[in-house]
Amino acid sequence: MPEISIVLVEPLYEGNVGFAARAMKNFGFSHLVLVSPCPLGPQARACASHAADVLEHADEMTIEQVFDTHDLAVATTGELSKSVCRSIRMPYSTPKELREQLQGAGGRVAILFGRENWGLNNTEVERCDLICTIPGSPEYPILNLSHAVAVICYELADLPPPQYRIASREEMECLYRHLDLMLDRVDHPAHKRRNTLIMMRRILGRTRLTTREVSTLHGLLRRAEWHMEPEHSPDEEK
Repeated sequence: MPEISIVLVEPLYEGNVGFAARAMKNFGFSHLVLVSPCPLGPQARACASHAADVLEHADEMTIEQVFDTHDLAVATTGELSKSVCRSIRMPYSTPKELREQLQGAGGRVAILFGRENWGLNNTEVERCDLICTIPGSPEYPILNLSHAVAVICYELADLPPPQYRIASREEMECLYRHLDLMLDRVDHPAHKRRNTLIMMRRILGRTRLTTREVSTLHGLLRRAEWHMEPEHSPDEEK
């Protein structure tokens, strides 16, 4: 299975952090990452119970470090886009579908959980490769933080060994920059640029590209750029 990190972004209550650590250990996960957490004291340790080791070995990172050190980032959210035309929180997967998407892939995967009061912000969600939501009752669809961690960990427990390693974060970001440059070359409308790049991140995030596949896409983009140069006619190589 991939190396999965459970990332709590600015958690507000130490009890929730402790219960999240407990849920992780219940389903075989041990790498907890905390981004600007609340102070953790006796309540966090009490709620963690026999998962105190998960809590004690948690890594504190900035949100930038989370993205830099993981190959794939998954945003969990209860707030979804109302239309496929707004790509920040669309399309989304259920936890069961997320398991299928991670099946066979190796690499470092960060699963981000947002603040108890308002979740992940748009900038954080935009930078993630996949969106996951837990289907709940329309009357009250937002789960407690630790409960959401438990549901995700339950679904992802015991993934089979990876069959291949996905492309690194650096390789994917390089590809996104290349796509951005291509949008310049084809005079893509400026007001559509951001949404188009988010869609590219969502599409390619779901495909779990390998290093070789990323290299091939770069090659295709470079080939297209070569043919777009005025001095190169379409049939020059014939």
